Amino acid sequence: MQTQENKKNDAIEKLFSVGAHFAVVKSRRHPSNKPFIFGVKNKIEIFDLEKTSGALATAKDFVKSIAAEGGTILFVGGKSEAKSAVRDGAMKAGMPYIAGRWLGGTLTNFSEIKKRIAKLADLTSQKEKGELAKYTKKERLLIDREIEYLQDAFSGLSTMTGIPKALFVIDSKRENIGVSEAQQLNVPVISLSSSDCNIRDIDYPIPGNDAAKASITHFVEEIVSAIQEGKAVAPKSQVA
Repeated sequence: MQTQENKKNDAIEKLFSVGAHFAVVKSRRHPSNKPFIFGVKNKIEIFDLEKTSGALATAKDFVKSIAAEGGTILFVGGKSEAKSAVRDGAMKAGMPYIAGRWLGGTLTNFSEIKKRIAKLADLTSQKEKGELAKYTKKERLLIDREIEYLQDAFSGLSTMTGIPKALFVIDSKRENIGVSEAQQLNVPVISLSSSDCNIRDIDYPIPGNDAAKASITHFVEEIVSAIQEGKAVAPKSQVA
């Protein structure tokens, strides 16, 4: 049987193998990250992976508690390195996601976002039932373009019926608008953030490499695992 110490070492080794320890150059480092820096290699600062592992464990405990209560966590990651991991991870966890540009008002004006989601569902349903045949060829082309736009912008939010219980963000600096909206509504933020991010106001910061696909994918998978664990102990009525 693995001891707690062995599990801890294995977790740190895994972080190292995906390059989670790489931060940014010292000149770009935000002061809030200083406690998490271990040293420098080839001018690139290196995260203390023991602290990163601890921060990840804390974030996972929080995520697990939300999932156990049937809560929703919105996955957010619009940078090219994060899109597929965020989309795939959220779908695996049964959570909504934004794997593209954050639209202003997604949280603070959610009533309008819900209307757009409803329109997407309506137009998609009409198309699948062949009800768009009554329109002219030009009108159908315009409707198809609208469906394509709505799918790109809102398909990941189609299961979100209200304000989420938390945000899981890749790169809090890049996703600052989403983070700001969450803070306005007192929605906790979990974020994988490199050393150039201000993590002072992040509820559950995970200091680590937010630029490499392998690193991002690993952290997303860890959060997904915590959600699945939480759902496993949740009452069936809450999961439904």
